[in-house]
Amino acid sequence: MNEIRDAILSDQLSDIGGLGVPDSYRAVLVRKDEQDMFEGLATKDKDPRKSLHVEEVPTPELGPGEAIVAVMASSVNYNTVWTSIFEPVSTFGFLERYGRLSELTKRHDLPYHVVGSDLAGVVLAVGPGVNKWKAGDEVVAHCLSVELEDPAGHDDTMMDPQQRIWGFETNFGGLAELALVKSNQLLPKPAHLTWEEAAAPGLVNATAYRQLVSKNGANMKQGDTVLIWGASGGLGSYATQMALNGGAIPVCVVSSPEKAEIVRRMGAELVIDRSAEGYRFWKDEKTQDPKEWQRFGKKIRELTGGEDIDIVFEHPGRETFGASVYVAKKGGTIITCASTSGYMHEYDNRYLWMNLKKILSSHFANYKEAYEANRLIDKGLIHPTVSKVYPMEQVGQAARDVQTNTHQGKVGVLTLAPEEGLGVRDQDKRAKHLDAINRFRGL
Repeated sequence: MNEIRDAILSDQLSDIGGLGVPDSYRAVLVRKDEQDMFEGLATKDKDPRKSLHVEEVPTPELGPGEAIVAVMASSVNYNTVWTSIFEPVSTFGFLERYGRLSELTKRHDLPYHVVGSDLAGVVLAVGPGVNKWKAGDEVVAHCLSVELEDPAGHDDTMMDPQQRIWGFETNFGGLAELALVKSNQLLPKPAHLTWEEAAAPGLVNATAYRQLVSKNGANMKQGDTVLIWGASGGLGSYATQMALNGGAIPVCVVSSPEKAEIVRRMGAELVIDRSAEGYRFWKDEKTQDPKEWQRFGKKIRELTGGEDIDIVFEHPGRETFGASVYVAKKGGTIITCASTSGYMHEYDNRYLWMNLKKILSSHFANYKEAYEANRLIDKGLIHPTVSKVYPMEQVGQAARDVQTNTHQGKVGVLTLAPEEGLGVRDQDKRAKHLDAINRFRGL
């Protein structure tokens, strides 16, 4: 691993293919024999720092259509939090089912799960049938793992019955020194970004693209008023940028004055600090408060000049969903994914049914959507939102930051990269966008 890292750091990428693939590597993982360790605890008390481990693991066999990537940096998404606290289910069930699919997929069914659904790095080796990529290519990876043997996947790969999220529903994820991916997960690394910056957008950027922009999602158009929950967070920070770039009008909901300042710095003008407003959408665990929905809707109209919301960008889930349905305009769209505050959504169907509103679901992105989202990064139209970067040994704390929402934007993790700031190829492009790239740094 040291030889591989040194070759990358000294820009000897043409030598990478001749170095061979190490027999083992360090990885962030959860253990199957610990999947009941948090039983009986409340979700907030389930601590990723106790369940995420950095250990040496054997390198998986490289199969047809696959690639092994030397990972320089990765990042933490909420699916890593879910994996680490074994909610809503243990991910070892995913690995067991995948392992039953074929002789090749048996590799994934192990007593440990290497996690992580983002990476930036260098291709180390490719399997039979891979022609587009070669050892030495600098890449990022999107997290759609799909078999594409069923006709259902060939119009939209997210509809394939064997669609999975790499590093969450498969093994050998990106929070590691090496990662195993399907070659069609690979995308070119934006040359003006560092390793940690390039690793950060992947999952959330592509998710926001499909959810908000794509014809498979809300199909946002110029002039749409878009309510964005958690607008300074890992997912919302990309949705905010896409709304602004696409000529829409974002109404950004945040939870502190500091986060309000962040989204204003991004260019948003309509901002709601829900902590300052004191919204309490639930009277207790079982009862919502429609008067608070109304108060929230009144605040939105004050900001928009009396207009209601065309598109609600929903991802908190249970805590906010009733309010989201209420504030959408007649004929408006509530587009939902993730549900980080709870999966059991409740809303008053009168406001949906009698006003012809639509609830749409969205989940990650297909290959084309992931490519387009990465292209926006490469063109400097969307920027990374990295606020803090941890070494791999402190990944438990990185996940805890995301779990407790004490982070801003994305939290990066260095794997093979020894320090931040490495991997930039195009300094001129970087200089042009440097302020925007660093907008979240140190927050």
